[in-house]
Amino acid sequence: MNKISFQDYKLYCIVDRAVLEGREPVRVAESAIRGGAEVIQWRDKRAGDQEFLEVARRLRDLTRRLKAAFVVNDRVAAALFSQADGIHLGHQDLPVKEVRSLVGRGMLIGRSTHSLAEAKEAQAAGADYIGVGPVFPTPTKPDYPAVGLELIGQVRQAVRIPSVAIGGIDLETLPLVLSAGARCVAVVRAVAGAPNPEKAARSLRQLMGSAG
Repeated sequence: MNKISFQDYKLYCIVDRAVLEGREPVRVAESAIRGGAEVIQWRDKRAGDQEFLEVARRLRDLTRRLKAAFVVNDRVAAALFSQADGIHLGHQDLPVKEVRSLVGRGMLIGRSTHSLAEAKEAQAAGADYIGVGPVFPTPTKPDYPAVGLELIGQVRQAVRIPSVAIGGIDLETLPLVLSAGARCVAVVRAVAGAPNPEKAARSLRQLMGSAG
């Protein structure tokens, strides 16, 4: 498996079972990709391992066919067995160095960060990219206070690896995030929770394109 790069990606869509309202994850992901999402992350906090893996494998097939990157949230075994491009780790997950020993150099490792110190720590530990946020308050991360827009620029200046702004980003707040220096944004409800994920993704991606 060739390791992908986040350098040129702009729209990162998290397909979270919690916001799908019963819709099929693969169909939502396909709509998001057709609308311009370049990265799909699969997240389901409640599914058992087998159920999670079955969906991950189907999403892997889809993203290969449509030439999008595929990232698994939290579950290292599922990332390996589905041959995902990456694994994204939160603060309750294994350390980056431990995960690297399991997945090798061919798989991306992302780490959620909530401060400049955490961003630097993730880079030093060997993460390939970091999530920065939540930029704005969001119900998908109720336990974390918003970090604000300023952190986006601080991370861009101090950290070499790619960063992805996340948290409360939608069509209304996106211009503020881009003005703060974000090159790639991750969304959950704004696409996967939208009535028409393809249309929602396209609107976000077009706005990012017009911002250069």
